[in-house]
Amino acid sequence: MALRKACSTRSPCPHITREELLRRVCSGGATVIDVRPHEEYTAGHIPGAVSIPLADLAERLAELPLDQEIVAYCRVAYCVFAHDAVRLLTAAGRPARRLADGMLEWRLADLPVAT
Repeated sequence: MALRKACSTRSPCPHITREELLRRVCSGGATVIDVRPHEEYTAGHIPGAVSIPLADLAERLAELPLDQEIVAYCRVAYCVFAHDAVRLLTAAGRPARRLADGMLEWRLADLPVAT
């Protein structure tokens, strides 16, 4: 019962699809951040994504543009890093969503990967 109550009161984390992300980035309407550890970022990331590991995000907010939505992603669709990043960003007054997928799903969809 307590678990069910906790799940029902937890606020949902807004997300964006791969297709919508591609459209938004091409139009200049979103900044993409990779919140995985830097070593994972260097092994392969979404082209144009900025590496800001979750542990560093609070200290690096000033590096992010104020006039764009921030889209965070991590390892897989349900990786908590992206959820936590969106919560931190929105608490700081920044418009933010998480990518519905993670890097694994991005690669499986055969989308471009930068190294």
